[in-house]
Amino acid sequence: MKDFINSFYKNHSLIYKVLLFISATFLIVYLFPKRGKFKYNFEKGKPWQSENLYAPFDFAIKKTTEELDEEKEIIKRNSILYFSLDSSIFKEVNDNYAKDFKSFFPDSLSKTQTQGLFKSGQSLLSDMYSLGVLDDNYDFDNDKVVKILNNRIEINTATFSDLINQNVLGQHIDNFINNVGLQEFSNNYKALFFEIVKPNLQLDKSLTDKALEDAISIISPTRSSVEKETLIISKGEVVEGDQYNILKSLESEYKSQTWNESNYNWIITAYTVLVSLALLMLLLFLRKYRLDVFNNNTKVTFIFFNIIIIVLITTLIVNYNSQYIYVVPICILPLILKAFFDARLGLFAHVITVLLLGSIVPNSYEYMFLQIIAGIVTILTVSELYKRANLFISVGQITLIYIIAYFAFFVIHEGTIETIELETFGLFILGGLATLFVQPLIYAYEKIFGLVSDVSLLELSDTNSKLLKELSNRAPGTFHHSLNVANLAEASANEIGANAMLVRVGALYHDIGKMKNPEFFTENQATGTNPHDELSSKESSKLIIDHVIRGIEIAKKNKLPDRVIDFIRTHHGTSTVYYFYMKEKSVNDSVNETDFKYPGPKPFSKETAILMMCDSVEAASKSLREPTSNKIDDFVENIINKQMDNGQFLNSNITFKEIQSIKKVLKRKLANIYHLRIEYPE
Repeated sequence: MKDFINSFYKNHSLIYKVLLFISATFLIVYLFPKRGKFKYNFEKGKPWQSENLYAPFDFAIKKTTEELDEEKEIIKRNSILYFSLDSSIFKEVNDNYAKDFKSFFPDSLSKTQTQGLFKSGQSLLSDMYSLGVLDDNYDFDNDKVVKILNNRIEINTATFSDLINQNVLGQHIDNFINNVGLQEFSNNYKALFFEIVKPNLQLDKSLTDKALEDAISIISPTRSSVEKETLIISKGEVVEGDQYNILKSLESEYKSQTWNESNYNWIITAYTVLVSLALLMLLLFLRKYRLDVFNNNTKVTFIFFNIIIIVLITTLIVNYNSQYIYVVPICILPLILKAFFDARLGLFAHVITVLLLGSIVPNSYEYMFLQIIAGIVTILTVSELYKRANLFISVGQITLIYIIAYFAFFVIHEGTIETIELETFGLFILGGLATLFVQPLIYAYEKIFGLVSDVSLLELSDTNSKLLKELSNRAPGTFHHSLNVANLAEASANEIGANAMLVRVGALYHDIGKMKNPEFFTENQATGTNPHDELSSKESSKLIIDHVIRGIEIAKKNKLPDRVIDFIRTHHGTSTVYYFYMKEKSVNDSVNETDFKYPGPKPFSKETAILMMCDSVEAASKSLREPTSNKIDDFVENIINKQMDNGQFLNSNITFKEIQSIKKVLKRKLANIYHLRIEYPE
């Protein structure tokens, strides 16, 4: 049991990565849309690239959206209107007619004339209410079929034009009067009828809508069928017209038949294999080329977390409406990873993520091409994220690349630009604007995961910060030395393509441990008194060496990032405090060199190696007397070659060529500092 616990403890980092890998794989598979994938890729207007395709089973040809919309429109035009009749209205109107008739006609008329006019009016009322009078000015086609219901029972059928609409009531009265030759009493009839006529027909909207829905619901989604083994399309044939519709129908049927209960587990297993392979490639890349990241579980978790977030957002959009997939700012991923790690890792993770998403998005080739190109442009264009203008310029370039690439694909597919949808360009612009969210996201990630970006490094490089101000007040010589080292280190890093901002910040803070006993370091001895004269060589050496430990303590107390503390820890490596070692050796032959060595570790990156070189050269350059160009060259060569001979750079991934470039920079910079001039002959 004890051995098992010890083994578990020793391998806990690897076990964590395995669990993270398994969890991420299953989570991504769970997020993926649960539908099958058609095994053929085809695009409208392009040749069929696969072999001759025969129908693998019987299937129906689905109608296109346009065909279905056309059928719906025909049904809407031919749909029946249902009106409810209020039978009590006609009796009420008749009674009011008999009661009010004499009030609207002259008393001078004879009894015979009055009876004739009365009967004519009754005929007009009967004609008007033979079908009914509408309660509103409905806007329907005149040839629409109308069914009239009384207590939900059909009693009559007509066309809409047969019904009396209130806005044509006067015209209807005029037509009747003209037919019976009573034009002189036109105004009397109109006045009477406008007073007594009431609508008795009301549209039964619920019944009309239900009838329309029932008619639409029985529309067949298919128009014909294809039998098994029927040739659908030949190799090289252009996919267009009816063949395109048949292929889309086959794709739809294939997906529905593929993703069913019997083979669900097989498909899930296949998805799991693909996702696990992609994530495994990412882990292998980290192990081979970014071992420091691989060994840090927080950083590995951070990378996986960002990939899962991108997959989550994209799958949500695909499930909602795949038309909006380009709104998802996928280029945020390489931006974030480049900000915290490097461009190569950012691009690799981006490509892996795009490959994962390619299996769930429509037009997968187009999608992957656009996203990979955009990711490459992101890596190439985005630099110095702490400069706000750079981010805006880069996002503009990324958006432009999206638009250009999409335009090219559209022309290839359609062969024309007349049907291009400008709304898609708007989606790219929205995606670009969403990419700008990377700045607050980087800040949030720094707080959550404890990582450091160039934005934080810029803040730390401010010499007005509390810690650097304290250094300048308590150890002004050390502060001046740190500024000089920072300038040398930054120039050297730029020369070999290292992280210049990181090495500058590391140089500014590398000697903060000297604040504890500043007078024991020569650069702070302004009075000419050397307190080491009162101490033994061993005691002096311990005070000098302890500035590294004290620097780490001060840095942690002030919550400096680990990446900056690494410079404090490694800037002397495992070198020897040579002056006091030789002084002790002159009086004691049995001296132990270990007592005069810094605890290390040795530099383990290009940036920490650069700082060691620049720190040693800058500090030792103060001892130069009457410097010349040759003296400076030999001086730089001797110091850095001695560090190389002592194996100080064995753990850092720096090459001999890069070291030579750094030497040239240091020689040039020191020559400028000492204002060397060419000696002209007298």
